[in-house]
Amino acid sequence: MSKRGYISRYLLILKKLKAKPYSTYEELQRYIDNQVDYLQMQDDMLTIGFSKRTLQRDIKEIRTIWGIDIEYSKSHKGYSISQSETENMNFQRMIEAFDMFNSLNLAQDLSSFIHLEQRRPQGTENLYGLLHAIKSRLKIQFEYQKFWEDVTSQRFVEPYALKEFKNRWYLIAKDGKDNHIKSFALDRLANFEITKQTYRYPDNFNIEQHYRYCFGIISPNDSSPHNIILSFNPLQGKYIKTLPLHHTQQVLSDNDNELKVKLTLCLTHDFLMELLSFGNNVKVIEPQLLAIQLKEAHEKAYQQY
Repeated sequence: MSKRGYISRYLLILKKLKAKPYSTYEELQRYIDNQVDYLQMQDDMLTIGFSKRTLQRDIKEIRTIWGIDIEYSKSHKGYSISQSETENMNFQRMIEAFDMFNSLNLAQDLSSFIHLEQRRPQGTENLYGLLHAIKSRLKIQFEYQKFWEDVTSQRFVEPYALKEFKNRWYLIAKDGKDNHIKSFALDRLANFEITKQTYRYPDNFNIEQHYRYCFGIISPNDSSPHNIILSFNPLQGKYIKTLPLHHTQQVLSDNDNELKVKLTLCLTHDFLMELLSFGNNVKVIEPQLLAIQLKEAHEKAYQQY
């Protein structure tokens, strides 16, 4: 069997267990047999064998390759995935990528079925190297180009984490120039090099805590979060409910006149830009400082016409 056959089988097992935890071997077998027909529409040479012995080998391989544990429950008489919340997010992304890859391969003439966004590469070619440097605690150096500067600058940093925001990947690192923790967009990073110099990861830094009350990539700079109350019109409110602005979002009221939500966030430029994108579909109830900032931004935009 080809490597693609093995990987396809692994991911089909995971997809089935995601959709129906505690599936039996027989249920897994039926699901894989049904899905093979779709996969063979892309590759008629693809074969995916499956047996109880194969399943046990696959469980070990899935653990080795992706770090995902599959366990058998005697009480439920079936197999299930054991994951933390973070592992579950990684798993969801992996399944999404698998579905997209197979769908794109299935459509021979993409323009007739799928309209993809036209966008440039986002610097993901350095992801593996950056992760290696972060895990190995190795300092890195690169050239960086800011949008508001004409020249590039040489950076020598301690890499701490990677963060995604609006289809862009960012490196969170301590800059050797001033020892401040900053974000660097991967698509503006060039001539990346891992050095042999090691560093000690700071005990007081945690990426989740650092951005806990932030919208986007701009760090809070030690500012305190605010309780923010927003009022959306009913139509916009439907989108806000299905795709919350932030994990702190709470619905205060939801009726025919408005959707009112509460968030706990630092007042950063990223968040202000997000509110501006809603136009007159949103009103800031609290705090007054944010309401003033939004009003002034709208007034400046109006004065340009």
